[in-house]
Amino acid sequence: MSTEGQPHIVAIGGGSFLPDGRYGTTPGPLLRYALDLTGEDRPRICFLATALGDGAEYIAKGYAALSQLDAEVSHVALFPMPNLQDIRSHLLSQDLVYVFGGSVANLLALWRLHGVDEFMREAWNEGVVLSGQSAGALCWHVGGNTDSYGPQLRPLTDGLGFLPYSCGVHYDSDPQRRPLLQQLIGEGTLPGGYAADETVALHYVGTEFVQAVSYSRDAGAYRVEPDGGTAKESKIEPRLLAAM
Repeated sequence: MSTEGQPHIVAIGGGSFLPDGRYGTTPGPLLRYALDLTGEDRPRICFLATALGDGAEYIAKGYAALSQLDAEVSHVALFPMPNLQDIRSHLLSQDLVYVFGGSVANLLALWRLHGVDEFMREAWNEGVVLSGQSAGALCWHVGGNTDSYGPQLRPLTDGLGFLPYSCGVHYDSDPQRRPLLQQLIGEGTLPGGYAADETVALHYVGTEFVQAVSYSRDAGAYRVEPDGGTAKESKIEPRLLAAM
């Protein structure tokens, strides 16, 4: 299937960045996979740390990591006020938008307050590749479960809905994630969807799931569907990416 000119979303369950002794972290195979989808030799990357409150430390770490790529790097911040006069035009001019994890509930509230949700939809429709980890993966979907409200996971049902599915992240590393997602899908609180272990990304073209990718042989992705009041889970073997 040709995907040229179609909208892409790469939703990462965990593992966008790898430890690096010199820079702290470095972009890993999953983020580089999303970058390759732009088809650009020197892509324009914009990152958002809204889910982390636009903390200066996180923005500095974002630049330190992403500047290791042959790319033009920028960021959008909303705290204490927007750092750009025209966020819409900036997002539409990018090749890849990457969203850091943190509180997806706070991210959604702030994006909607400032119109970033609609700017993101417009950018996606114009062919800007959207990606992110954890909150930055969940936000594009209808919903999932989140620790935005505290350590006890709670349902999230008001995601952006670009993708008409539920989403599970950190699926193999947080013991609350799998049973709660299955419960929510089984009872109809959330639609069927997809989940990703750590080191796994879910790749969508338009609204169609096309494949999972990973740099770990032991990690998996999953299709989770309602099944008569419960949920049925089917494993999806990710395409293995070359390790760095």
